[in-house]
Amino acid sequence: MLVLDDLDRGLIHALQVNARAPFTLVAEVLGSSTQTVVRRYRRLHAGAGLRVVALPTPRSAGTHQWFVRLTAATRSAHDIAVALARRPDTSWVRLTSGGTEIVAIIHTAPSGPDAHALLLRDIPRTAGITSVSAHYLLHTYLGGPTAWRGRVNVLDQDQQARLRAAEDTAGAGGRLARPGGEAPYLLTDADRALLAALREDARAGYARLAAATGTTAATAARRLAELRSRGALFFDVDVDPAVVGVTVSALLWMQVAPAHVEAVATALAQHEELALVAATTGPTNVVAHALCRDAEALHVYLTQRVRWEAVARVETAPVLRTYKAAVTLRAP
Repeated sequence: MLVLDDLDRGLIHALQVNARAPFTLVAEVLGSSTQTVVRRYRRLHAGAGLRVVALPTPRSAGTHQWFVRLTAATRSAHDIAVALARRPDTSWVRLTSGGTEIVAIIHTAPSGPDAHALLLRDIPRTAGITSVSAHYLLHTYLGGPTAWRGRVNVLDQDQQARLRAAEDTAGAGGRLARPGGEAPYLLTDADRALLAALREDARAGYARLAAATGTTAATAARRLAELRSRGALFFDVDVDPAVVGVTVSALLWMQVAPAHVEAVATALAQHEELALVAATTGPTNVVAHALCRDAEALHVYLTQRVRWEAVARVETAPVLRTYKAAVTLRAP
């Protein structure tokens, strides 16, 4: 297992602050040389699964997100998870609960004859699946544009400010979606072509983006700046949690009285142990993803850090394996 030092952690944090920051600026902020930072980036890319990707916000993409829980026979669970991970309309595919449950986020179109084909037709017909439950994602309190605090606690405020000052837009830098009251910007075909290239590598230069989209570098730069200023996309840094000291990962499915969902989810979103907090439909209406140093740390979190008065029930499902992160397939 690759062991990270302060420079590695600082590099990951820097990319989370400004995904497209030049390596020269990152090196200056970290007090290192450009050559060293580039070398560390390549090492993390090869050994820790480090990927910098750009993703559309669901409002701009015009898609709905569903948490889907599938129960499958142990002998078929792996193959089903692999098949789901390879689909372009899935993310965060995980195997949990003793190797018999698969959890995935599925992205569906809001309408059309095939809008929910995976949920209504493909999954139910898959051999080996014994039960399915789908939970519509209503609101994300932590996750997506908001990075897990466990990997963004290295740089001080001055270092972060220097990185943000270099962002190449005058808008929100793609970190935040537009306010809920405003009509979202809907992606065009040209926008989707650019995002397809950025999903592969969000640090790609404008010349590479132009070649991938059949435009000029100036057009690619202008289009990216427009998407960022409109809050139509956000950047994410994908890295294997194990390299930052996480050995225990678990999904927490909570049943909360509707009147308390806002308060409970808002409080949970402040916890450093959590990488995701979202409100969903279903009998468990709040889901969280815990990342802890070890089993004892998870026990302390569940028994001492969380006030469960407003939570009627919680189900803790350990994550045994991640097959796919936001867009990145994980090697066996």
